[in-house]
Amino acid sequence: MAHQPVILIGERTPAVVPPPELSDIAADDTVDSVAVARLYGEPLFALPHDLYIPPDALEIFLEAFEGPLDLLLYLIRRQNFNILDIPLADVTRQYLAYVEQIRARNLELAAEYLLMAAMLIEIKSRMLLPPRKTDDGAEPEDPRAELVRRLLEYEQMKLAAGRLEQLPMLGRDFLRAQVAIEQALAPRLPDVNGLDLRDAWHELLKRAKLKAHHHVTREQLSVREHMSLVLKKLHGRRFVEFQELFEPSRGVAVLVVTFIALLELARERLLEVTQAEAFAPIYVRLAYQPE
Repeated sequence: MAHQPVILIGERTPAVVPPPELSDIAADDTVDSVAVARLYGEPLFALPHDLYIPPDALEIFLEAFEGPLDLLLYLIRRQNFNILDIPLADVTRQYLAYVEQIRARNLELAAEYLLMAAMLIEIKSRMLLPPRKTDDGAEPEDPRAELVRRLLEYEQMKLAAGRLEQLPMLGRDFLRAQVAIEQALAPRLPDVNGLDLRDAWHELLKRAKLKAHHHVTREQLSVREHMSLVLKKLHGRRFVEFQELFEPSRGVAVLVVTFIALLELARERLLEVTQAEAFAPIYVRLAYQPE
């Protein structure tokens, strides 16, 4: 992985000039092959004796890796080595050459790579020694097995990360569309308190008991029928007081069925029960008011 350093001595904004002739281009190529560099557009054939070059000016730009495993996997895949049978001698030599370049620039970054280099040297040393059989007589495990396992796992994670990176990302590949919709602010009547509705019902029961007669009768009452009666009473009227929907003279049974019909209509959102404020009269109206 040899990289040639690039020295930028100086530059200035070029002026707008007409296209050069072919002879001028050939002459410039000849000058650039002889000149050391260009200073403000003019060829420089020799470096000045008093030229000072800072230590960081000659920067070697190396290929960036995400860690020791990434570098090791790159060296193996670039030369088409079998990852299950890694030639440690060649890989270790190339790995150490790269680490030496890193250590010359950034010692802290090289520490992590040096740890992997020590591991490669240890594995190579173990491979040079004669293998020892285990206590049960089985063949010993290949010293490279743990390293191969880590490389395969890292390669799988790297490929998965690459596939995720190719997916569309919010803010990078697309933006979330926002649409403003104007909605009419319809007046919302205050909700009826459940306790007020209960008190109104109790008051109706008291009035019904005062007018009750001691007649034993059996009457077939239908909730659906009373739902229709309530809707007829509300039809064509803007608001109807809660008590007007009941007929206490017909007895408690009719009041109960009418009240159940009223609750069923409210559950099906066919009517609305409203109250202006606390302890105020309760009114009922159709949920849909025809024009």
